[in-house]
Amino acid sequence: MKKIYTLPELENMLTCQGEEENRLYSESKRIKNETIGNNVYLRGLIEISNICTKDCFYCGIRKSNTETARYALSDKEILDAADFAYTHHFGSIVLQGGERSDKAFVDRITRLLQEIKKNSNNELGVTLSLGEQTEDSYKRWKDAGAHRYLLRIETSNPELYAKIHPNNPLHSHATRLRCLESLQRCGYQTGTGVMIGLPFQTITDLANDLLFLQSMDIDMVGMGPYLEHHATPLYEYRHLLLSLQERLRLSIHMVAALRILMPDINIAATTALQAIEPAGREKALEIGANVVMPNITPTTNRTLYKLYENKPGTHEGAAESMRKLEESILKSGCKVAYGVWGDSRHFQSRTEN
Repeated sequence: MKKIYTLPELENMLTCQGEEENRLYSESKRIKNETIGNNVYLRGLIEISNICTKDCFYCGIRKSNTETARYALSDKEILDAADFAYTHHFGSIVLQGGERSDKAFVDRITRLLQEIKKNSNNELGVTLSLGEQTEDSYKRWKDAGAHRYLLRIETSNPELYAKIHPNNPLHSHATRLRCLESLQRCGYQTGTGVMIGLPFQTITDLANDLLFLQSMDIDMVGMGPYLEHHATPLYEYRHLLLSLQERLRLSIHMVAALRILMPDINIAATTALQAIEPAGREKALEIGANVVMPNITPTTNRTLYKLYENKPGTHEGAAESMRKLEESILKSGCKVAYGVWGDSRHFQSRTEN
């Protein structure tokens, strides 16, 4: 029978130390290996544009940041990156970018999805991470070939959400929730995630985030430490932040706790972990994560897609990034699963029932 975890139990998982911490990691690793094995699935990350209509207080590509040069990859650059992923047996790609929902953008993504599926003989899996859209747009993209979508809630606490976003209809917590529900209705493998170590955030907030992910019956999660960017309003609250090492440790605890709570979902080892510590991503893989997203954006644009500062790998070519990534996956005791989509077991069992 499946164990139900209480809020205090989850808070304890997030704050435990010493022997208790070792037991947490051992348990999450055991559950991962018994439930989904030690395969790590690749999602080649293509950052298609840093043009964004949103003004989130924590994000380096927010609309009001005039310090960053804006770019949008050409169709050829996107399709070439997708071809790189296909020929190098990644199995899947992620198209990620700033939020836009205008007709030209929606039409373009539809066209690109059709091209990517055609060029890869329908073999390349496609995840989208393109923000809030109408349900009709989500349906169009699903029909064109996307089958996974990542839309991070950032925090399940509406009051905290209001502190890290402008107070206007474009930045509504309720809208983000509705979009996640739309994605599930459209039949996507639906992913979300939270930032860990935000100013004003409490351990109780994070424990409630875990319960939220479970209550939403989510299929995949990408979450990691909050990393500040100097050209954002939230930067003035940096004195409230935990140290980088504390944010890293808390993030690893969140991965372990989530794996225990939801044994069969996909959990990404995010780049932000690596930004704090070179082996941060390996730690997450070792104790619970099973997805990595090597950056295959053309190097000339990669430095401009900065949600936070000191992002690793911005000057490496795709092949070099891949070589280093494979080394780190092997160090974590896992193996790379080439040429497969690596669908969420949770999604498969959820949709079969």
